[in-house]
Amino acid sequence: MKVLLASPRGFCAGVNMAIESLELALASFGAPIYVYHEIVHNRYVVSHFKDRGVTFLDDIEDAPEGSTLLFSAHGVSPLIREAARRRNLTAIDATCPLVTKVHLEAIKYAKAGYTILLIGHEGHDEVIGTMGEAPEATLLVESPEDVDRLKVADEKKVAYLTQTTLSVDDANRIIDRLKQRFPHIAAPPKSDICYATSNRQEAVAKLATQADLTLVLGSQNSSNSARLAELSTECGTPAHLIDGAGDIDPAWLEGVETVLVTAGASAPETVVNECLDLLRDRYNATVEPQVIRTESVSFPLPRELRGHAAETEVTSVLTRS
Repeated sequence: MKVLLASPRGFCAGVNMAIESLELALASFGAPIYVYHEIVHNRYVVSHFKDRGVTFLDDIEDAPEGSTLLFSAHGVSPLIREAARRRNLTAIDATCPLVTKVHLEAIKYAKAGYTILLIGHEGHDEVIGTMGEAPEATLLVESPEDVDRLKVADEKKVAYLTQTTLSVDDANRIIDRLKQRFPHIAAPPKSDICYATSNRQEAVAKLATQADLTLVLGSQNSSNSARLAELSTECGTPAHLIDGAGDIDPAWLEGVETVLVTAGASAPETVVNECLDLLRDRYNATVEPQVIRTESVSFPLPRELRGHAAETEVTSVLTRS
């Protein structure tokens, strides 16, 4: 068996920053640490931190008054920030800067009197946070068909934004339809879909046709990971989204000569390596790295932690290659 190992894959700069932030918070303040929603959408990462005294909350009122709370990489709405202040929480903002960019765009357009058309998935943590910046001015668009049903106050004063982890192709189909219906629609100066999402999708699009099967490391609630599996399928190569090597069904690999292995932006390299080890041990697989693009992006730690970073050197097993 031959394994095509896609690169780039796995953690993006925003996920690296969020995980390093949580590691540093644990080292600086000790457990318990609370996180509003999952730090990233990955079962392995969440379990790792739960074992070390981190509690993940879906209701901020469950955070004890005066405790330390970290906002996840997906961002939160102003209402959640206000609730944290009201409860006297030590809040650490680990929102990905690329998500923050979308929040600031939403604020700008709302102040200018625009109706904001947010392209994204209903219920996703990132979408909830972005819509919370301007709830009365924002409408969610999930498909080209949704565009035809939109009702706006002024068709010459609309703007679109997107969730950062969408399928590039799906988003473009919706954007094309929006431009047809609203010729004057305003757009962000630069695409909201993050570089890591685009790069990982590009790698799958270029490599999937060379494989008989694609294995995507990532959790079911990870939007960007799910898109990779869908993209491979659209390219004609069956794909499975798995949390780790233990999810691999031997039946999938019967008669398979070439496997493409990649990972969503919230999946650690640890689970990739475990998957590769299984393929080597059971199928005598040879691994061929396939570098489509190189990435060198990094984001600074939240300002609430920068002083602690100077005093405490922290490395995480999750961010090691």
